[in-house]
Amino acid sequence: MVVAAFVAPFLLPATARFVATAAQLPGVRLAVITTTPADRVPPELAQHLAGHWRVDDALDPRQIAEAVAGLSRQLGPVTRLVGALEQLQVPLAQARETLGLPGMDTETARNVRDKSRMKTVLSAAGVPCARHRLVTEPSAALAFAAQVGFPLVAKPPAGAGAQATYRLDDADSLRSWLGALPPREDAPGLLEEFLVGEEHTFDSITIGGQTIWASISDYLPPPLEVLRNPWIQWTVLLPRELDDPRYTAIKEIGPAALRALGVRDALSHMEWFRRPDGSVAVSEVGARPPGAQISSMLGYVHDVDFYRVWTELVILDRFEPPERQFAAGTAYLRGQGRGRVRAVHGVEELQRRIGHLVVEARLPEPGQPASSSYEGEGYVIVRHPDTAVVQDALRQIVEGIRIELVEVQ
Repeated sequence: MVVAAFVAPFLLPATARFVATAAQLPGVRLAVITTTPADRVPPELAQHLAGHWRVDDALDPRQIAEAVAGLSRQLGPVTRLVGALEQLQVPLAQARETLGLPGMDTETARNVRDKSRMKTVLSAAGVPCARHRLVTEPSAALAFAAQVGFPLVAKPPAGAGAQATYRLDDADSLRSWLGALPPREDAPGLLEEFLVGEEHTFDSITIGGQTIWASISDYLPPPLEVLRNPWIQWTVLLPRELDDPRYTAIKEIGPAALRALGVRDALSHMEWFRRPDGSVAVSEVGARPPGAQISSMLGYVHDVDFYRVWTELVILDRFEPPERQFAAGTAYLRGQGRGRVRAVHGVEELQRRIGHLVVEARLPEPGQPASSSYEGEGYVIVRHPDTAVVQDALRQIVEGIRIELVEVQ
């Protein structure tokens, strides 16, 4: 019997799904370390947990280590410490090293968490990526802009999922960013060359430093364009076929990037660009499950529960490469305007035309507040063995559904 601890700062739906899946693995007793009090854990999740330990700060490695020690006294020695969020990877690694538990080490966790450090490591290893500079004062930012030119990308060094990420098109927008978020020694900013081209992901599983399985997906349009245009309804496509020549280079560069960063045993999520000239550049790497419904879609294209695939990997060291049987895609539904959802238009017609392709959906509800996330107010996931059928369905959804928002007085 394996006793494992899952760190989940907040039991939001996506995280709770990973926790519930891990808790139901045969041969596993799972405890959760969280800021959520025991009496507020959803009953459908609580019934599967072997233990619960509340902490004030689930990102504090000292509190994580103390929680694991307490759970070990209750349940027997905890031998695995895991968590799915990007922000947890460094504190988890620090706690593991304190406790002598297996898993990603602190050096590697910092390589994949600190975006400036990541690109320095990749560049030193000859892996193509965006030119970058960590800036602690405005003069350094202006000097980098003079060297690289516009547009630039500005982001926090330890950001996740395009959070607080901006495109800076000219000197005026750079000065605005410097005025709103002035970089300093204790809060630096990261400036990067703006990569142009098609944006994709390279989601892979590495065991013993060897990448033994990988999946590729396509963003349309790229996330930065989505962030700049709140009205755009965008898509992520996981094609069934991975032998497209557009993907050839990343199959070598992706594993090379992971080796350079020190990733040995992990599921990783990499974002990369294919430039107009066909060359490839790595954008970012995270050693954790992908967000934006990609984990769900990985299950749909391989006809497996991918949440279980990941939990078996990190808790039981077990992984069997699944066969890709379908294409799948998600259309993200985003409203026009501000306030709350007033109405959703076009659903009935699309249900008639492509409803048989839908495998999961969360449609916006009237009265629902507008989302602050680039994922929007809702989504629809479709699946079919033919990639072209999925592509056409995604096009119909983003063109056919309109979310009407209205400001509440």
